[in-house]
Amino acid sequence: MSALRRYIVAGLLIWVPLGVTFLVIKLLIDLMDRTLVLIPAPYRPENLLGFKIPGLGVALTVLVVIVTGMIFANLFGRRLVRIWEEILARIPLVRWIYSSVKQITETLFSAKGKSFRKVVLVEYPRRDLWTLAFVTGNTAPMFEDITGEDLVNIYVPTTPNPTSGFFLMVPKKDIIELEMSVEAGLKTILSTGVVVANGDQESGKLPKVANIN
Repeated sequence: MSALRRYIVAGLLIWVPLGVTFLVIKLLIDLMDRTLVLIPAPYRPENLLGFKIPGLGVALTVLVVIVTGMIFANLFGRRLVRIWEEILARIPLVRWIYSSVKQITETLFSAKGKSFRKVVLVEYPRRDLWTLAFVTGNTAPMFEDITGEDLVNIYVPTTPNPTSGFFLMVPKKDIIELEMSVEAGLKTILSTGVVVANGDQESGKLPKVANIN
């Protein structure tokens, strides 16, 4: 029975990661394949060729993103964006949604952005209990004036679903910055702590600590 149990566990360790990886990739490809609906029905590949080409939507999505970037990366393109944003700014509900999403996107994808660039330790939800969090930016001076503290914005994700969590403004003196990549931090959270933060379960080494700026 002990040998059988060992074989079952070994088999699961092979097939479960492969299965989950396949399902996630398939889901992403299926979602991107839906971009083919942008093509007029008579010119879609399944109508022209008589069969569906899996992954063609991925290539189309990447192509559209690249072409869009090429068009709007120059001076003329930036002027078009400015005109487009001025039009959207006059629509009440659309103005709020667009500006919020754009600000978040620029913060996340900007090379100079500081969002989700640092992993920190913070005592949460009470003292002597520690959790991983991600620095999302500097706190507005207004809140620092009110609290009298040098604050930093952090995001404390839930596990195993890091897309939900809590936004906190924490004094810098109360957090510990780790020399850990964001990928390693997410891996630790997604695995509910099963995977060691530095990816080395046997050594038991802890991530190095650095002073936060």
